[in-house]
Amino acid sequence: MAYNFSQMTSFFFSLLLVFCFHFSDAQKVPAMYVFGDSLMDVGNNNYLKISLAKADFPHNGIDFPGKKPTGRFSNGKNSADFLAEKVGFEASPPPYLSLVKSNKSNGFPITGVSFASGGAGIFNGTDALFRQSIPLTKQAEHYTKVYEDLVQELGSAAAQDHLSKSLFIVVIGSNDILGFFNSGSDQAKKTTPQQFIDSMILALKLVLTRMHDLGARKYVIAGIGAVGCCPSQRNQNKDECNEEANTWSVKYNEALKTMLPGLKSELQGMDYSYVDAYSVFSRFIETPSTFGFTEVKSACCGLGNLKARVPCVPVANYCSNRSNHVFWDLYHPTETAARIFVDTVFYGTQQFAVPVNVNQLIAT
Repeated sequence: MAYNFSQMTSFFFSLLLVFCFHFSDAQKVPAMYVFGDSLMDVGNNNYLKISLAKADFPHNGIDFPGKKPTGRFSNGKNSADFLAEKVGFEASPPPYLSLVKSNKSNGFPITGVSFASGGAGIFNGTDALFRQSIPLTKQAEHYTKVYEDLVQELGSAAAQDHLSKSLFIVVIGSNDILGFFNSGSDQAKKTTPQQFIDSMILALKLVLTRMHDLGARKYVIAGIGAVGCCPSQRNQNKDECNEEANTWSVKYNEALKTMLPGLKSELQGMDYSYVDAYSVFSRFIETPSTFGFTEVKSACCGLGNLKARVPCVPVANYCSNRSNHVFWDLYHPTETAARIFVDTVFYGTQQFAVPVNVNQLIAT
């Protein structure tokens, strides 16, 4: 087959891009693409003008480098940051909307992008309480644009190779569960909890399949944590965990663990690590001293009972020792809890990550 000069130039340029952007020895993967909710948001919601689900104000970020709020729902770094560090990046992938709002003409960074958004759910409309967020389906649409940009920059074959070695992180579902069990939920009036769980799994499966169509091969997929034990739920339940929300979180996790092996058999080249957020955070709550925690019920930042009647806003009080609290605010873990969580699922046994942990997934 003959190539003209233009084709040869394009071919060698693509090779040059691959070599120039070959990830360093310190990096275990070439890129991270992060999908999810406020547990992983690193600032996307800062760019949503009418959203109430924001963390771009004090006291968020008081332990983050620079001690300024960044849009993370945390006193410091969140799980996305610690996972990025584990795989050799200096920082988390930047928020998609920050790139779109600044200078899209330069393209998207080859080391990854974060699409995670506070208040997001698997379903569209889960964010209704907070007026605006980016649900998972929309996050997947944004990824399509990044994928197309990458193919244009590297060429199809090189882009596919790049993406096949990258990590695709999916941490979502908590807002769907909490929304369903909120008193007066329209969904709860229309469907049973089991039907709702089944529809969550199906909707997630469709998105994961779409991501596979666009190059994703290595997935880190988190189950839902013990959401019924967050300060917000305890405040509504006489300081005790909402066991109904916890029960259905477990049922969702079981359904997710059942669905993933079947999906792997359907999607060529797919590998995954299911990380058991429920087990990890349950250990924090049940045996806190093992991890250096002394406070598992109350938020560190907020006002009212358990500091959970008013969120972590600038007028709220915050604790002086964040490292001994599991929860930073009425929903989210402290930086310390997030760090221990990532340490556990990255290197942990099958009690916390199946069929392999995250480090083993990278090596496949």
